[in-house]
Amino acid sequence: MFIVHVFIHVKPACIEKFKVATLANVRASIQEQGIARFDFLEQEDHPGRFVLVEVYRTPEDAANHKLTPHYQVWRDAVEHMMQEPRSSIKCANIAPDDSGWGAFLG
Repeated sequence: MFIVHVFIHVKPACIEKFKVATLANVRASIQEQGIARFDFLEQEDHPGRFVLVEVYRTPEDAANHKLTPHYQVWRDAVEHMMQEPRSSIKCANIAPDDSGWGAFLG
């Protein structure tokens, strides 16, 4: 699996609009063939700080995600809402192994 954690800091006045836009992106993204999980988290002690946990089957699936219309709409819609540029880290899974991700899909 190819896992990306995206860290986002949103301006206080934009938090609710950011949540709406991001939920729309999440709902569309989890329908993509190459995505095993797509989690949207808000930091409990700091509203306005968010993490996207994107679990792709391959690095190519991550690249393909950025070509989708729903990602491009989201990217353009939320760009002005950010307090600072978003950042990310890329990870490889240790546990669960690749076959274990399917258990979370239901």
